Amino acid sequence: MTESLIILILVVATALAFDFTNGFHDTGNAMATSIATGALGPKTAVTLSAVLNLVGAFLSTAVAATIAKGLVDANLVTLEIVFAGLVGGITWNLLTWLLGIPSSSSHALIGGVIGAMLAAAGSSGVEWKGVVSNVVLPAVLSPVIAGVVATLGTWSVYRVTRGVPERSTDRGFRIGQIGSASLVSLAHGTNDAQKTMGIIFLALISYGSVSADESLPPAWVIVSCATAIALGTYLGGWRIIRTLGKGLIEIKSPQGMAAESSSAAIILLASHFGFSLSTTHVATGSILGAGLGKPGAEVRWRVALRMVAAWVVTLPAAALVGAGAYGVTAGVGGLAGVLVVFVAMLAVAALIWLRSRADAVDHDNVNDEWDDASTRRRAATVGAQN
Repeated sequence: MTESLIILILVVATALAFDFTNGFHDTGNAMATSIATGALGPKTAVTLSAVLNLVGAFLSTAVAATIAKGLVDANLVTLEIVFAGLVGGITWNLLTWLLGIPSSSSHALIGGVIGAMLAAAGSSGVEWKGVVSNVVLPAVLSPVIAGVVATLGTWSVYRVTRGVPERSTDRGFRIGQIGSASLVSLAHGTNDAQKTMGIIFLALISYGSVSADESLPPAWVIVSCATAIALGTYLGGWRIIRTLGKGLIEIKSPQGMAAESSSAAIILLASHFGFSLSTTHVATGSILGAGLGKPGAEVRWRVALRMVAAWVVTLPAAALVGAGAYGVTAGVGGLAGVLVVFVAMLAVAALIWLRSRADAVDHDNVNDEWDDASTRRRAATVGAQN
């Protein structure tokens, strides 16, 4: 077995590991509101979401093509660049999961790859027009659009049911939430699973086993990525589910159905056009809109601002990690460099997981009452220990 083939295998394994973290990092985008309102039990929700993410991953490959060919110069890509970019994405995903911050897995991945490319080839290796049109503009516009749609939807729901006792409508809206949350999970599979497919496709192009002119990744790539994101989704990602379900607003079932319907429509539309959309941005915008659309509802703007700050930092932070990972890989050289960074990534992941056990969040306590003060203290403690 040649050295380059071993590196390719490590790249594919790391890509599937990223896909796995993407799954548990983003489960809350689809199921947080349904869990918070009691429309679905926590374990039932993540199981349903995992199945639908698996199915959704087979429905579209437009986003995979965007990732593989629209962000960096495919002619300059090496296996080491792809690997370093994945390390950047995984590291940021795990850190934000530990802090319970619903940041964008998509932007973490893209930032990591861009950072690695900048370190390797300079700014000429990045397709800046594609980054702006397919990443930056959707990142800015999608939460705003989702928020407006969810605000109008929530206001309309409460307007139509005005005067009807809440206990009379709550059951119907909870049933509706099951359908809308399922649609978000399906939409998530059509968008987020494609990103890892695109990265593996990029690695295969670099290795020379597929042509850059190919329009679709190989079937084994699609199947493995769909499976990895589904397994990650089933794991739950309870810390982020809690933030989205309990941290932004005290959500009721009519608001949940409006938020989920808004998210599903926007994500599916983006997948159709091949936009590498952040489902986290969409889901958060929808939940905030659901809070604004209900008269008298309270929105926890402090929590929302922390999320927005993380969104702004995600691309450059992941890019820095990606650039650093590439620097170490290239400095050591070849397979040895890849193995050094791979082991370091595993060590960081283990440390983050061990730290998370100190204040575990799972399906038993995900719906506990929100205490913003304790959440800030936990974030400060993690920051101090890091």
